[in-house]
Amino acid sequence: MQHSRQRKWTAYVIIAISSLIMVVPFLTAISNSLKTYAQYTKVPPVWIPDPVQWSNYPEVFQLSNFGQYTLNSVIVSVLAITGSVLSSSMIAYAFARLDFPLKNTLFMLVLGTMMIPPVVTIIPQFIIFKELGMLDTLTPLWILEWLGQPFGIFLMRQAFMNIPVDYEEAAKLDGCNPFQTYWKIFLPMCKPYLATLAIFTFLSKWNEILAPAIFISTEEKYTLPLGVLALGGQFYGNEQYMVAAALMSLLPILIVFLFAEKYFVHGAGSSGLK
Repeated sequence: MQHSRQRKWTAYVIIAISSLIMVVPFLTAISNSLKTYAQYTKVPPVWIPDPVQWSNYPEVFQLSNFGQYTLNSVIVSVLAITGSVLSSSMIAYAFARLDFPLKNTLFMLVLGTMMIPPVVTIIPQFIIFKELGMLDTLTPLWILEWLGQPFGIFLMRQAFMNIPVDYEEAAKLDGCNPFQTYWKIFLPMCKPYLATLAIFTFLSKWNEILAPAIFISTEEKYTLPLGVLALGGQFYGNEQYMVAAALMSLLPILIVFLFAEKYFVHGAGSSGLK
């Protein structure tokens, strides 16, 4: 019993230390975002700003196009989530419930594309979007999600395969065609999986920086990650504004994680990632 308690307290201490290591940089960033430039550069560092500069946050909007960057990221994320949920679920339904030649072979090819690093495909994508006249627009940042993403197809296929065939047969008896069965029966039964796919798509698009850096050249069309990076030169000599901008760009991610943590766990368990 004594040995068991010692192991438990040792685990608690390790977890506490690990949590502290993770939290301290975040708290330091919050502190730096509320300082004057003199306090920000002072040595030894000032841990608690005095006075607290709450005005740093609204000044980020006044001194830069941070609001436009945020709007661009919202547009890209919403369109990408919509396209990912619709296209991936449709393709997954076909792989899970419909019979057609080479179905398993095609599904293995889809899964194989998950192993291709994005940096390998970025040049062909650039050439295609250039020929289509889509460069320096937000379209390349979300249009590919409307063609289905391998992870989403795999996740939704697993969800559809877990639904008993009785539901499908009942829908056929009621006169439903395959699309109606997919839309009215299967999708409502897989809301947790759809939420998981939407969350993962949001995180990937909100944090994406490679594609915007390649496809976007006009500053007004920057998304948040690229915009915050560009603010480094604009706020030279006022780096506390840069820290405030970075924290505000992280706020939606923190909100999503806090309110959708169960879907992260559900998605990891359902997709075999845990």
